[in-house]
Amino acid sequence: MKPTVITKLSLMMLLEYFIWGSWYVTMSTYMSQFLGASGVQIGAAYSALAIATMISPFFIGMVADRYFAAQRIMGVLHLAGAVLLYFATQIHDNTAFYWIVLFYSLLYMPTIALSNSIAFHQMSDPGRMFPWIRVFGTVGWIVSGLMITGLQIEGTEFTFRMAAIASLVLGLFSFFLPETPPKGKVANTSASGALGTEAFVLFKNKPYLVFFIAAVLVCIPLSFYYGFANLFLNEAGMENAAGKMTLGQVSEALFILAIPFLFYRIGVKNMVLIGMVAWFLRYVCFANGDTGSNLWMLYTGIVLHGICYDFFFVTGYMYTEKKAGEKIKNAAQGLFTFATYGLGMFIGTWVSGFVADHYTVNGHYNWPSIWYVPAGIAVFVLVYFIIFFREKKEIKPAV
Repeated sequence: MKPTVITKLSLMMLLEYFIWGSWYVTMSTYMSQFLGASGVQIGAAYSALAIATMISPFFIGMVADRYFAAQRIMGVLHLAGAVLLYFATQIHDNTAFYWIVLFYSLLYMPTIALSNSIAFHQMSDPGRMFPWIRVFGTVGWIVSGLMITGLQIEGTEFTFRMAAIASLVLGLFSFFLPETPPKGKVANTSASGALGTEAFVLFKNKPYLVFFIAAVLVCIPLSFYYGFANLFLNEAGMENAAGKMTLGQVSEALFILAIPFLFYRIGVKNMVLIGMVAWFLRYVCFANGDTGSNLWMLYTGIVLHGICYDFFFVTGYMYTEKKAGEKIKNAAQGLFTFATYGLGMFIGTWVSGFVADHYTVNGHYNWPSIWYVPAGIAVFVLVYFIIFFREKKEIKPAV
């Protein structure tokens, strides 16, 4: 690729995830402090992104890929998203705020797949070249957290306005990205194709079915972190929590480099088990941490994000590709995303909201009790996986 193309794609990824990190991490704090939201209302707002994740494949597979150049439709979606992000700051009712977040999520989530398509279309060797472009997405998320800290806008409406400005910039910039033409009739435009139902054949393979169920269940603990960690850290008295939470993304970026090596050295089962143990340890640290002598526990819980995420979800994508084989690997990856970030996160966001409300006493969250719930779920999934998962070290396609 030409240096100008590399620069454009890198900036695209940086802005794409800068937008997400700007409003998503601190939304629970904003809703609690400025909207007086309950745990269920916070969970519902976070479920909007899961709903959008389940719907967006149909938009991409049945409309965008067939009729529009990817960079143009991404530009339109981000421009419209900028308007909704700004409008979210004018809302003071939780129900109306939920609908704004849902409509925005329906616009934003398709842009992730579109940005990947734009990048892949320019690459002669995506397997080697894409990670070097995608890493700028992680950089963008980190930069957003550091800017929130630097501008001292954590938990305020200005996080949404910062995201709106970035969305406006990316919307305009998208029209100058490399041409990625519509696929026309060659695109898979059926509803089943968009969902990835071709990959249902993988469920005949018992090890993959066991793993798939575990992946959906582990999204429940994940939802607790995404939905309530920032609010918890702020209420615990940690200063500039959003900036310090970027240590989780730094950890994620570092550990992902070890994944390809460990995947073949210790095997998929051991990697997933390490990830599950990390989930348990994270929430135990949160349950017992404070800003006094146990401050190290709060930092440990944040930094464990790299192991929690990479050793389960990145490993999961690699395992899914190995089991699917060349013919249905795209459908399998789409199905895995639908089940985890869609269905699993939808269940998890509602469970986390109800749990948070259940352990609310006189308007105050009982955080130790709240965090022991996802810790317990992580242990349950861990035991389930140890008992039922049986996979050979040399992974062969299931079909």
